[in-house]
Amino acid sequence: MNAIGSVLFSFFEDHLKVQKGLCPGSVRSYRDTLKLFLGHVAQECRRPITKLQLSDLSAQQVLEFLRMIEIQRRNRAATRNQRLAALHTFYRYLALQHPEMLREAERVEAIPTKRSPPPQTRYLERDEVDRLFERLPLDGAFALRDRALLMLLYNTGARAQEVVELRVGDVDLDGPLRIRLHGKGDKWRSCPIWPETVVLLKQLDTVRAGNKTAPLFESRRHEALSRFGIYKLVRRHAQPINANGSAARPISPHTFRRTCAVHLLESGAEANVVRAWLGHVSLDTTNRYAEITLRTKQAALAACLPPTTSSAFPSVGRWSKDQDLLNWLRSL
Repeated sequence: MNAIGSVLFSFFEDHLKVQKGLCPGSVRSYRDTLKLFLGHVAQECRRPITKLQLSDLSAQQVLEFLRMIEIQRRNRAATRNQRLAALHTFYRYLALQHPEMLREAERVEAIPTKRSPPPQTRYLERDEVDRLFERLPLDGAFALRDRALLMLLYNTGARAQEVVELRVGDVDLDGPLRIRLHGKGDKWRSCPIWPETVVLLKQLDTVRAGNKTAPLFESRRHEALSRFGIYKLVRRHAQPINANGSAARPISPHTFRRTCAVHLLESGAEANVVRAWLGHVSLDTTNRYAEITLRTKQAALAACLPPTTSSAFPSVGRWSKDQDLLNWLRSL
């Protein structure tokens, strides 16, 4: 194994998985970035990846790679910034393992991110949520599973990957009513669930079987429902809402996460409570949801009344009632 292979192996197996404790989805994101980057470097150097050296990983190659994904792959600035963030992390680790690469790592660290407009944050209004559940089918082999899954997404604001990893033993259905979610950074959190959600979950075949290690939501093959399966399920059931509403983008499982956050804030929940509920590391992420809901701002405006003296000012200037002044002005 050459130097690049050795540092890549330790970067993924030790730094990302063990030291940082990243979830599989985040590790795959780093993997995709480095696959694209190393493929680009090998093409530019006209050598196979197995023949690359550490000296080939220059900061100029990073700049050319970023230019390539924008021009040839037509990636947006947000995707470009995500790839750059992954390379920043990799080059910091590379400099620690191989100090001779510190100069190139410093140059890569100096590459700035591009400013890009924030993506439109789509969430469902309360009447849209009601209409969605009213239109869910009542008959069918997976009608109960789909209804329970959508109710759980709206109730907890869980990420799709967190739902995939759920096991029957992670749900307390006899009190206190709660669910344990395994989130980013290998962190666990508990979320309370409604009695209506418990009623649906208790009827699932996986829960009734009593196997605590079995997946909570199963596919047709009696395996854990995948992220792709959850996305497909949500889009199928939310398609009528998406067609009749004002949504510019398809509704995804993350739309339910945003909807949960916005509705919690509109109900008067404090931002710190919502942060712990959703598993956000930074409070700034939670505050973004407070920015997009007009009801919260209207409630704040209603609580802050205008001064009582604002109506005491005359609607017409006093000078207009002074006849001597008006006569003098006309004589000019």
